[in-house]
Amino acid sequence: MLTTSPARPFHHPSAKSALHCGRVSLESLARKYATPLYVYSADQIGERLALFQQAFASRDHLVCYAVKANSNLAILKLLAFHGAGFDIVSGGELDRVLAAAPRAVKRVVFSGVGKTPDEIDKALRAGILQFNVESEQELDLLADRARKLKTRARFALRVNPDVFAETHPYISTGLREHKFGIDIRRALAIYKRAADNRWLEAHAVSVHIGSQIRSADPFGAALERVSALVHQLARAGIEIHAIDAGGGLGIDYHNADFDPAAKVKEYAAALDRSLAGFSGRLLLEPGRFIVAQAGALLTRVLHVKKNGTKTFVIVDAAMNDLIRPALYQAHHEIVPVRPRHGKARPVDVVGPVCETGDFFARDRVLKPVKPGDLIALLDAGAYGMAQSSNYNSRPRAAEVLIEGRSARLVRRRETRSDLLAPEIKLAKSRK
Repeated sequence: MLTTSPARPFHHPSAKSALHCGRVSLESLARKYATPLYVYSADQIGERLALFQQAFASRDHLVCYAVKANSNLAILKLLAFHGAGFDIVSGGELDRVLAAAPRAVKRVVFSGVGKTPDEIDKALRAGILQFNVESEQELDLLADRARKLKTRARFALRVNPDVFAETHPYISTGLREHKFGIDIRRALAIYKRAADNRWLEAHAVSVHIGSQIRSADPFGAALERVSALVHQLARAGIEIHAIDAGGGLGIDYHNADFDPAAKVKEYAAALDRSLAGFSGRLLLEPGRFIVAQAGALLTRVLHVKKNGTKTFVIVDAAMNDLIRPALYQAHHEIVPVRPRHGKARPVDVVGPVCETGDFFARDRVLKPVKPGDLIALLDAGAYGMAQSSNYNSRPRAAEVLIEGRSARLVRRRETRSDLLAPEIKLAKSRK
């Protein structure tokens, strides 16, 4: 069996066959659902969640999937069925959890720097596990909302450990100059003040240092500082029941061999070393690691155009469907669904949106493609559909979930009527 990478569910069962997700041909999906189309492997999503559950089996833990990575209801329902909790950053994401898996709301942690009173009220009424509080003003607001609803609010301070993580600056969150978290040196005083408020319950300490971090060392360094704070709090008579280690464990977006099981074991070992002596619950918030490589964006070639020495492969997907290359200069492997013979040459793979930044790859060496061919942009399961938009008034793509031999439409393609529906139509002017 020919595969794109051992870490991905996309493969060519034989040299002459089309690219498959599991046992389903992507050609058959394009015929039935058209393109652009997001395709996800339910089997791999379950397997990735299980890697974390197995690696931390020796301690009390809860994997709280980061909903922002991919918030499709079918994926949330699948993860909840397998015992996951959820990390949310908005009231809308709470609505998604409630719609997909209402019983899982007790396993929800609410992060984010700008929670509104309405969002806090909604989460308090729902009975979520905890609020990850990111400022003293937010803690005061949480106490006030809890008082008005006559309920106690379980919280964790998200502390900023000032640990550098080598990642893209847009997704680094653990330094003092970032908007996230509270200076860890202020945490003891804030927890002491909160202990005098009857509407607040100090439950945990939270930390999150960034996203797409490939080394386990920064996670270990951050948890060492958090562990020291927990011991400091204990000496002050403040009992902490859980530590939220955040998420951010990265994947390999290139076509190199990548062993996800080994990476999770390395990550677990680093956290366990840093948390030696802590017997409370460990919360984890992976997102990308669980869903990214389970997904691909399927698109069809519209034209192959030459401008001087440059060759452009123009496809029907665009930056509104997958913005990561334009936003983060992110790399996505691109593979033909049915490879052609011929010499590989450098091309730019671009979309039809009216922006020079509408590209998926520049000077990428690819085998020949022709108009009508299908290609797949791999590792698109995280921050693909979740960051999509209607720019250029383009309807968003459909989504399909593959499990074994079955393919299920889990989001229909938007229509142009969907785009116009929320807008107020003005009455015709009278002349």
